[in-house]
Amino acid sequence: MSDLTALSASALSDALASGEASSVEITAAHLERIEATDKTLGSFLARSANALELAAESDARRKAGAQTSVLDGIPIAIKDVLCTTDMVTTAGSRILEGWLPPYDATVVRKLREAGLVPLGKTNMDEFAMGSSTEHSGYHVTKNPWDITRAPGGSGGGSAAAVAARQAPVAIGSDTGGSIRQPAAFTGTVGVKPTYGGVSRYGVIALASSLDQVGPVSRTVRDSALVHDVIGGHDPHDSTSIPTPWASMTEAADAGARAESLAGLRVGVVKQLVGEGIQAGVTQRFDEALELMASHGAEIVEIDAPHCEYAVAAYYLVLPAEASSNLAKFDSVRFGLRVTPEGSPTVEDVMSATRDQGFGDEVKRRIILGTYALSAGYYDAYYGSAQKVRTLIQRDFANAFETVDILVSPSAPTTAFPLGEKLDDPLAMWAGDLTTIPVNLAGIPGMSLPMGLDPDEGLPVGLQLMAPAYEDARLYRAGATLERLFAARDGYLVSERTPEVI
Repeated sequence: MSDLTALSASALSDALASGEASSVEITAAHLERIEATDKTLGSFLARSANALELAAESDARRKAGAQTSVLDGIPIAIKDVLCTTDMVTTAGSRILEGWLPPYDATVVRKLREAGLVPLGKTNMDEFAMGSSTEHSGYHVTKNPWDITRAPGGSGGGSAAAVAARQAPVAIGSDTGGSIRQPAAFTGTVGVKPTYGGVSRYGVIALASSLDQVGPVSRTVRDSALVHDVIGGHDPHDSTSIPTPWASMTEAADAGARAESLAGLRVGVVKQLVGEGIQAGVTQRFDEALELMASHGAEIVEIDAPHCEYAVAAYYLVLPAEASSNLAKFDSVRFGLRVTPEGSPTVEDVMSATRDQGFGDEVKRRIILGTYALSAGYYDAYYGSAQKVRTLIQRDFANAFETVDILVSPSAPTTAFPLGEKLDDPLAMWAGDLTTIPVNLAGIPGMSLPMGLDPDEGLPVGLQLMAPAYEDARLYRAGATLERLFAARDGYLVSERTPEVI
């Protein structure tokens, strides 16, 4: 066959079913691709030692007619925030260097049961705190489209791996845009499911009321296939929603067959466009709206006034919850332990360990969160931020009474140069202004490539948003738009191979 790493997961599944390729051949091709490119990109923190063995087991199942899913035998990369029993899990932090979990995250277990083959653990900003993957405790990940630029964050490793054809699909996590913003920067498809739609059990927590796990891929259908595997209720996760979910793959297939967007009411959130959006991003977004309208969609301006305060509220809610969640890294139970000279107390060891084990961004957010939760300030800061969150949820609820989906740019800019925002945390945080409201509201969001910036030639992402529980609506609309973009441009951005590597 042609280069196996250039094929989508769906195409690879078809090749497996027809006997044109084996899982061992597909897995080996991706492992070779990783070996050839990752010294340049730095997408991975750890690689699987038994990927080819698992691929051989998949081939044996298929030969016996006992394959466990349509993705049985397909390689996948996993963000290093998910616990894996056969690979170290560090969440990108030195404080967990070398830690091998005693159990798999539920998402990882489901992937294994469906027969997917883990290739390795992908790089990330430490404890998912960052928007460029420059805050990893180990190394910087580079954008395959331009290795002088960031791949986004915190899940830049997963997005870069998919964009660079190191893996056909990957798993990410999204607390304020950590799947969707890297997808926008790398020309991939990234989905944040409805909060509670995918289990968080075994996912190292950043902000428990915001974190959600989702797929990264090169096509809408591939994300849908992975979403169907990892989604659903998990009794181990108290926030998991005990409700049946529609098939995301069937929704994507229906969208791909749709003749037009007739009857679809599309809302443009005015607070998420305009000021602060890069000119080339605005141009591609306006062109996307014109394309939608020309194919039957009704475009409606939506006023969500409290989105203006989303970034400020988020950077109180997230640090507060992170401060609490990261208290467990205390040098006593697991992970790094730094013992000062002399006769140190437990408190001395704890302080030295956290000082050496945590990076600057993590320390910054722990300090902010601890202050926001401190006596006398809880109501003024964390409590007020939660009230703003409620108002944002109401804004979205009101919007969905009149429209089917909402749209905005996935990120206000294209991929920025590495190092450009490292010394300016406020500028870095402002890069999440379009994605953060989705997490605060708990609704699903998708980033879909909608073309290249006319000046820089870098990918631009379109964000689609739907009501809670209506993830399938994203896949249907996303698949139709993906087909329309491809027909307009003559190619899919997400299936182009960046030339820089």
